[in-house]
Amino acid sequence: MKNNNNESYNPRLKALILEVVDNQIRDNTPPITAITLKRLMDNGYSRQQAKEMIGSVVAGHIFYIMHDEKPFDEEAYTHDLLELK
Repeated sequence: MKNNNNESYNPRLKALILEVVDNQIRDNTPPITAITLKRLMDNGYSRQQAKEMIGSVVAGHIFYIMHDEKPFDEEAYTHDLLELK
């Protein structure tokens, strides 16, 4: 399946990543996720758009963890979420 940008798109993977985002928000772990969701929504994004933006950061960090076999870096994750505009 392709999205509008002609990039590969896996709806199951997207759902799993958004589940990670939902879990972080629900559990407030790390707190920056819920803070970022609110900030993005305050800036005019819908809840779904904001969660997808956060999900893009989650996906990048999952790739980094798996590819480089490194532990989760909360400081880098926080930095990347703060960069979302």
